[in-house]
Amino acid sequence: MEDQQIYQSVVNSLRSAIGLLDLEQDSPLRKDVIALCDHLENPTFRIAVFGPFNYGKSTLLNALLGKRTLPIGLIPTTGAAIHIRYGEELHTRITLTDGTEISENSTEVLKRYAILDEQRCMRSDVASVEVYCPHPFLKTGVEFLDLPGTNDREAQDKLVRDQLLTADLVVQVLDGRQLMTLGERENLRDWLIDRGIKTVVFVVNFLNLLEPDQQKEVQTRLRFVAESFRSELPNTVSNLYRVDALPALRARLKGLSDQAHTTGLAMFESALQSMVAAQREKTTVRLDRVDAIATQVKAALQSKIQVINSELESAKEKHQAKLELQQKAQKLIKQGFQAAVSDFESWLYLPKLLERYQSKLVTALQQGEFNPWQAQFQQDIDGYQQAIQEWVDKACEFFEHQSPGKLVISVPDTPQVIIPEPPDSSEELKKVIPIALSTGIRLALKGKVGAAMAGGASYILSKGAKKNKSDSSADSYDHQVAQALSDAAKDYLTCFSTDAFSMVRQYQAKAEKVISLPRNQEPQDVSSQVYQLQLLNSVLERLN
Repeated sequence: MEDQQIYQSVVNSLRSAIGLLDLEQDSPLRKDVIALCDHLENPTFRIAVFGPFNYGKSTLLNALLGKRTLPIGLIPTTGAAIHIRYGEELHTRITLTDGTEISENSTEVLKRYAILDEQRCMRSDVASVEVYCPHPFLKTGVEFLDLPGTNDREAQDKLVRDQLLTADLVVQVLDGRQLMTLGERENLRDWLIDRGIKTVVFVVNFLNLLEPDQQKEVQTRLRFVAESFRSELPNTVSNLYRVDALPALRARLKGLSDQAHTTGLAMFESALQSMVAAQREKTTVRLDRVDAIATQVKAALQSKIQVINSELESAKEKHQAKLELQQKAQKLIKQGFQAAVSDFESWLYLPKLLERYQSKLVTALQQGEFNPWQAQFQQDIDGYQQAIQEWVDKACEFFEHQSPGKLVISVPDTPQVIIPEPPDSSEELKKVIPIALSTGIRLALKGKVGAAMAGGASYILSKGAKKNKSDSSADSYDHQVAQALSDAAKDYLTCFSTDAFSMVRQYQAKAEKVISLPRNQEPQDVSSQVYQLQLLNSVLERLN
């Protein structure tokens, strides 16, 4: 139970590491980790049998099982990893990649799904092959794994390499007639030794086809190779055996125990049982593989951590450079904005505004040209508005802020001119009213004349003229009218100045929020990398 908890902790860390490393689907390291994790989570003791094609692997397994369970022939046949497990009766289950299951109470289905095709290629639609067999050795929790032959096709070699990591014990079948080819030695190093797989048993087949002196020479040479794997096997057993697979199978099928014994099969079976019993009590067998794979995973994690640290350093330098640029830009934009606002406020300053526009407005009122004057006045306003708006737009674009909207300065309604009652109302009004009507100026007349105008302009215009007063009275009245127009112009500009100052200051408060640096937050990609770095370091710490 304690061992399983240790394994589960390791599995969780390794699976997390693979997820963080984001390796390619066909990455050898990714496949190794997945295979190892599946292996650690599986309590079954798995014995994998592998070797080059036509070395008698399936024949050896059939001999151990005592029947022709697996397809055998003179050409490479096994085209899938066949799991042989305990079952109350002989039964085969094929699972296809689309999820379809094919079950039969025999092994004939293997000939359709678990052998190589005419081009010696494996079927691509087969996900798993399982054979259930009522053998007492399998009932103890042992599982055999018959692997395709190596040194034939790359796809088969990849499958074998991946599956070897899931085995608790590896049986490597050798051909006594061509001892340890270069390919076998490379596989021994790359697939087993370098991956921490040290529980290996060598079975030499076809020695019965050699002369006795040749048999001794082969066994002597092989003993040296086999010794390198003794570290994880009981001292009481050897890890090098001679089994003449085909004669052993024939003897078993005929029930000839004595002949089976002379083929070396009985000794090998006894050794397997001893090794299984011993290995189940040791966690070091599996942990050696964990260490080997974990070392590779940690190296990959450290490499990725180094890359991310380098990228983060570069990103921080860029971020700092951008920040410094933004600070300079903020200073320039703020200065420009404040200067534009200051210019506008200086223009809006009432004494200056009256000095610049009051007399012109009076003239416009006298001449009935208020609308043209107002159009020019609005144009002057727009110039200041545009100068302010340009700085705000630059800030929004540079700092990526949402615009506070446009600065809108509205002008007052048409000025109201209060005209005193003239000495001769009808004659004077004939001069004033047409101007007012043509410009939209609102006139307010005092006294009876004002009341008469309120009653209707047509009535005022139809009245007869009274006697004229003296010239001095007329001059005085003209002065009063001029003063009324001047007062109206002053009121108009005063109202405009007050309202405009208020609108500018309100807009300034909004604009200053966008003429500021964004919160000093890390870019989204940097934040993501920092988080990923934390996860990588956490997983690496758990694996150390």
